[in-house]
Amino acid sequence: MSLDNIINLSKVSVFQGDNLVLTNIDLQVSKGEFVFLTGKTASGKSSLLKLLYADLPINDEECTAEITSFNLKEIRKKEIPYLRRKLGIVFQDFQILPDRTVNDNLLFVLKSTGWKDKNKIQERIQDVLRKVDLGTKGFKMPNQLSGGEQQRVVIARALLNDPDIILADEPTGNLDPDTSEEIVKVLQDISKTGRAVVMATHDMLIVNKFPSRIVHCENGKLIEKSQEVNNMPPSL
Repeated sequence: MSLDNIINLSKVSVFQGDNLVLTNIDLQVSKGEFVFLTGKTASGKSSLLKLLYADLPINDEECTAEITSFNLKEIRKKEIPYLRRKLGIVFQDFQILPDRTVNDNLLFVLKSTGWKDKNKIQERIQDVLRKVDLGTKGFKMPNQLSGGEQQRVVIARALLNDPDIILADEPTGNLDPDTSEEIVKVLQDISKTGRAVVMATHDMLIVNKFPSRIVHCENGKLIEKSQEVNNMPPSL
C-alpha cells in the first residue's frame, strides 16, 4: 500500500450473507482526502463501510483489502477492536446513550478503550467537543440537544481515539438541509487535519453543494464520478 493511501481495495467483492452486493471494487483513499460515497438506498454504500470496519468478511483470497495498517483478509477477531480504534464511525441514528450527559457518553468510550488518567480523559473530552463547536454542551443530556448537536456529539465521539479515518454512514439522513450542511463542513474540516473521511450519502443536493471526490455505487459496481457530470436530482 502506498504511504499516502490509507484505504487500498483492489478486486474486492462485498457480500451480505450469500448475496453479492458489490463486485470487483478498486478504491484507494489517501490521508487527508474527503470522499463522498454515493448511490441509491440499498446500492451497497453501508455494506462497503461495514467491510471497511470488519463487520463483513472478505471471501476472495485474490483481492487486496487494506485499511490503515490492517489486512482485512487476514484480520483475526481479537484484532478488530484495535482496527476500530483507528477508525471513527459516524452513524445516521446517533446511537448516543440517552441516560447520561454528553461528557459521560464520551467518558464511557474512553474508559472502554483503555484510558485511565482522569486528567487526560477530561482534556480529551474538552478537546473533541471544541473541535465540533460543543465546548459548552458537555453537561447536557442528549434529549436537550438538537439533532444537529447530537450528530456533532457522534462526530466528537468518533474523534476520541485520534483515528486515521472517519467513516460516516448517511450522517445527515435525519437532519434538515441547513443542519446537514453544517455537519458536512465539520467533516470536511476534519479531513483538512490529515484524516481521511468517507461519507456515504444519497443526498445529491449535499454532494453538489460541496465539490469533492465522488465514488458511486450502481448496479453492483463502484464507479468513480466527476463533479461536473453529477448534477442530477436527489436519489430516493
